[in-house]
Amino acid sequence: MKSTLVTILFFTSLNVGFQPISIPEEELLGQGNPKLFGDGFSLREEAHHAFLKMKSAAAADGIDIQVVSSYRNYAHQNRIWERKYKRFTKQGLSPEKAIKKIIEYSTIPGTSRHHWGTDLDIIDGSQTTTGDVLVPSKFHEDGPFCKLKEWMDEHSETFGFYLVYTEHEDRKGFKYEPWHYSYAALSLPYLKAYRELDIKKLLQEEKLMGSEHFTEEFINSYISENILDINPKLLP
Repeated sequence: MKSTLVTILFFTSLNVGFQPISIPEEELLGQGNPKLFGDGFSLREEAHHAFLKMKSAAAADGIDIQVVSSYRNYAHQNRIWERKYKRFTKQGLSPEKAIKKIIEYSTIPGTSRHHWGTDLDIIDGSQTTTGDVLVPSKFHEDGPFCKLKEWMDEHSETFGFYLVYTEHEDRKGFKYEPWHYSYAALSLPYLKAYRELDIKKLLQEEKLMGSEHFTEEFINSYISENILDINPKLLP
């Protein structure tokens, strides 16, 4: 891929006023080599420091915030995509229905917020559970991570982290994910830069498993609903 810098003007948490931020196109697509920080997880430096402060505050209230997933590069996201595509088509779903099922929770490679090193999926490590941990019901009522969710609802934005895929009834795209948070001070300018790219062209050119079924209508819908129909506080 030809290296391209996407330069935007944006407020940053480290500076006053509008500042130019240059972000390599490869890093927006998960194909670069960003400098990341963390022990058992990977985030941009500023997001890493903010997360450690949040984790420490939660620990004081008896909650052990553990990261299930953070930075994922393009190859990692593609492995997830191919695994699910193969599984769903083997179960008898048509390619179009398999793709629709995948994007209930998983992104098309090159479009994941996890490519940026600003987002993470979390659980409460102090609780025991069986089976998949990233299940909405486990974060509510008597679920093992309900206390974590309550704590995050009250405190996460204080540390700069915002829920991405909310439970708002009018929201489309990816289903509700009570575990997925984004560090807004960085992800806002990253999303703004990402929108400067010709996403439609990029998706049409990618040779992904099943991508021959990416119609123009599907791509337009995916961009407006899956990429952009998120928590309004995370829209630049």
